[in-house]
Amino acid sequence: MKRSNTKATSTASEAIAWRPDSATRSSARVQQLCDRLGVADYTQLHRLSLDEGFRFHMEAMRHLDFEWYEPPKALMSADADPRLPSWFPGGWLNWVHNALKHGERVESAQRPALICVSEGGVEQTTSYEALRHEVRSKAAGLADEGIGRGDTVGLMLPMGKDAVVAFLALSAVGAIAVPLFTGYGVDAIVARLDACGAKALICTTAMARRGQRIDLRERVSDAARRLPSLRLVLLAASDEPLQLQHLSERRWETLGQGLLPRAPETMQPNDPFMVVYTSGTTGRPKGAVHTHGGFPVKIVEDCAYHFDLHAGERWLWPSDVGWIVAPITIVGALCLGATLVCYDGAPDHPDWSRLSETVSRHGVTHFGASPTLLRGMAEHAGHSLKPSRDTLRILISAGEVLPEETFQWYFKDYGQGRCPVINYTGGTEVSGAILGNVITRPIKASGFNAPSLAVDVAAFDAGGHACIGAVGELVVRRPFIGMTRGFWREERRYFESYWERFPGVWAHGDLLLTDTDGHHFIKGRSDDTLKIAGKRVGPAEVEALAHVRGVREVAAVGVDDPHKGQRLVLVAIADEGVSADLDTIGHSMSLAVQTGLGKPFSPARIHWVAELPRTRNGKVLRRLIRSALEGKAIGDTSALDNPHALKSLTALSPPSPTPAAASAA
Repeated sequence: MKRSNTKATSTASEAIAWRPDSATRSSARVQQLCDRLGVADYTQLHRLSLDEGFRFHMEAMRHLDFEWYEPPKALMSADADPRLPSWFPGGWLNWVHNALKHGERVESAQRPALICVSEGGVEQTTSYEALRHEVRSKAAGLADEGIGRGDTVGLMLPMGKDAVVAFLALSAVGAIAVPLFTGYGVDAIVARLDACGAKALICTTAMARRGQRIDLRERVSDAARRLPSLRLVLLAASDEPLQLQHLSERRWETLGQGLLPRAPETMQPNDPFMVVYTSGTTGRPKGAVHTHGGFPVKIVEDCAYHFDLHAGERWLWPSDVGWIVAPITIVGALCLGATLVCYDGAPDHPDWSRLSETVSRHGVTHFGASPTLLRGMAEHAGHSLKPSRDTLRILISAGEVLPEETFQWYFKDYGQGRCPVINYTGGTEVSGAILGNVITRPIKASGFNAPSLAVDVAAFDAGGHACIGAVGELVVRRPFIGMTRGFWREERRYFESYWERFPGVWAHGDLLLTDTDGHHFIKGRSDDTLKIAGKRVGPAEVEALAHVRGVREVAAVGVDDPHKGQRLVLVAIADEGVSADLDTIGHSMSLAVQTGLGKPFSPARIHWVAELPRTRNGKVLRRLIRSALEGKAIGDTSALDNPHALKSLTALSPPSPTPAAASAA
């Protein structure tokens, strides 16, 4: 099994957590690309990727064996709007071909493409040869049911073989997949599928969670009745039909039987294959459109050059189908000939050793997790660290800011001080990374050691000037492969969301600090920025200071104040079994923030709650906390995993007093 040769360092002055040795650098896939392009290191490679984008991408795709039916003639159409670029003119492809080709090659046909583990313990392994046959069969069945080029199809299945095959088969026939969280309620399902005019829905009527059967029949039936465009429901792993009079129903398991397998359709690079919905700051969700020549190219490059993923290696990153991580892992693992290890259940069932046992049992080399999941694993380290993790080579984290304490546990304890942590940030709207880590450079705790290839990233101050050593707005100064082709049928909203803060420049919505060593640190969302007495600071900086003994988690928000613009409010969760008085802990929190940032940032209030409102991929939604505390309209909450957490915020009992609040009274 291939392993990274690494060494940890405790040199506090440099804040370097991990350094590559010469063997790691020379064997890295990103260094191989440097050698092919005749450049010395990542700095020169990144410069080339910006200056000679077409040459860079074509050589990267040759290196990674990403095939086109007809190669493109240029990187981008000369007359393209930079906000909606037309990529790879003259090219023809179907990205699914790159996942299925391994099934017809002698050296890879019998290699596991999928290892799917259910919460109940059932394991299913699918070879690349079998995957190719099944996807082509389901593609024939979809076409026979009238599903084809340009049709939008909802996909709401647990993360397992059916979900992966359906995702591939939809792209193969030229349809557009619309992934949905399996935990969505009726309104959330309807909002997304109605907005995109879904013609069909592939779903199940039941799933397991923490050992309990969750019946989805009523939810799916109610949603289907409210979708006038819906014509077909394909039911997977379902015993009984829904019996909806206005719809055709078919069993997923028998779809395509008796039909000749169907090869993938030939598509243009800018043809959509997926619409992924992400929460809007206010109002309805945003449908980010991704294309055959965008998302897959970006993700294959990211997985090779950030994650150093090789053919035959095994990758586990537990995710619901509705989170962007699911398409990332499906596309990246299968196009590169790796094995995707899927787990469809709760990470703590029957206890917190579950994911580590899966790592050990299946020889996982690459493991990914959100910081929220990592905190749970760290809090239950007696379970999560028990199984062997000796096969691990690369650790990945994405989805929210990775606190230093969590990073250090992930690196030192879970990865045993030898596996580099690839911090990875981008988002649903840009496919993959804007910033990440590469294993040819040292890694700082919680940081990013590199801009992603072909991404011209900077931190802008309020005047639109690049800044080093100060927090600014994360921007991308030119379009890059993987950017969404806009929001589904909402072009104006897309332009307003990303392109008008700094005209002609993508403003991502994150706060970025780039240090003098060239390492980058995300400091939170820019719309979460605290503006108190004329001073600006990111919530992550406040939260790091307020995370004193006795505090499990804390969110910092700025609530409107007529005198100071905003006042700082902390919403905190106490550690389990904490013995100290909450007022005493609140005093310590206030003192720590005041000492670290100055007296103007003394918290005006500290609220203690049982939960913070989170999305299903673990992000804390501070904007909803702020709106709830201010009594304003909450906006879109369909992506929340725990909407009941908002009720406690809108009906808070009197908060714990703080020294600042007491002195102001």
